Amino acid sequence: MSMSTPGPERVPSTVKVGKTTGQGNPPSGKPGTGRPGGANRPTGKGKGKKGRKITPVKPGGNGGPIAIAVVVVLIAVGIIGWGVWASIKSDKEKETPWEDRAAAIAGIVNYREDPDKSLTARDHKTGPLTYKLNPPVGGEHNARWQNCMGDVYDAQIPTEHAVHSLEHGAVWVTYKPGLPADQVEALTSKVKGKSFSMLSPFPNQESNISLQAWGYQLKVDSADDPRIDEFIRALSLNASVEPGIPCSGGLTTTGTTPSLTGQ
Repeated sequence: MSMSTPGPERVPSTVKVGKTTGQGNPPSGKPGTGRPGGANRPTGKGKGKKGRKITPVKPGGNGGPIAIAVVVVLIAVGIIGWGVWASIKSDKEKETPWEDRAAAIAGIVNYREDPDKSLTARDHKTGPLTYKLNPPVGGEHNARWQNCMGDVYDAQIPTEHAVHSLEHGAVWVTYKPGLPADQVEALTSKVKGKSFSMLSPFPNQESNISLQAWGYQLKVDSADDPRIDEFIRALSLNASVEPGIPCSGGLTTTGTTPSLTGQ
């Protein structure tokens, strides 16, 4: 048996191949191009192997979400900051005696220190009574009180009952009849629904607005005056000379005639 020797056509040859054209043959350079495989080199528009498409990145593409996130963070920080400030302020107010907070209100008058003790007398009397202050901050009064659970009265109420409410710790806000409606509305928002407070018109008072607590008074010209809120915060309930007695269960009638019986 004879062994055959491979002919020239079967002798494997070693060929150094760079990029192929798809048939296993090295691409031939086109004369004069200076680039290998010039005619067969795939391009973006050729029919050869397609390149991977790269999507360009637009500058600022994430600006919208980032801006929204920044705004949300700033709002959150603001809310938290306000809450901390309000808490600190509230704690300081609790630590400061209410008498000191009242004394710090510009223009407030403390009639508890007045030599005339009739201004803060606490006797119960029946029938109409006369007061030296207009509106009064205390003194003899009817045995029945005016309801003062944030009540807003659109007409005059009996002074004798209102004074009794002051004894329980109410802040009585009064205004001169004829005060512009927007001013009355602003006062209403400060009183309505708030325990130990009430609002009513009061004839012949000197100032547009007057605030009374037992033994204290503050007169202001405008419902926008910040001292109104300061007065209510400092004196509502705190100024009571009958601690523990409620403002509910009182009369809600309007007019100038007090209860005849006082009971």
